[in-house]
Amino acid sequence: MGRKTKRVVHIPKKRLPKFFSCPKCGKETVVVKISRDSARSIVGCSSCGLNEEFSVKPAQREVDVYCMLTDKVFSSPKKKEVSKNPQKKN
Repeated sequence: MGRKTKRVVHIPKKRLPKFFSCPKCGKETVVVKISRDSARSIVGCSSCGLNEEFSVKPAQREVDVYCMLTDKVFSSPKKKEVSKNPQKKN
């Protein structure tokens, strides 16, 4: 009598995405290009035309630059009209 063979479970490695979702239009069309020799990166959305340029450190990857883009887009000051002398209407 032989033993039952064990099943080998292969876990696939997780990989970083090539395209990211745009914080402005919501489509997955943001591409990050890093130039290591000049320590600069260009982030661009092909759908809405959002383009930014960032300086990068040697250890930073595409995901880190994408996070810098989302931080910049969401932290931009939004103009709100606030009146200095609010008057109550009764």
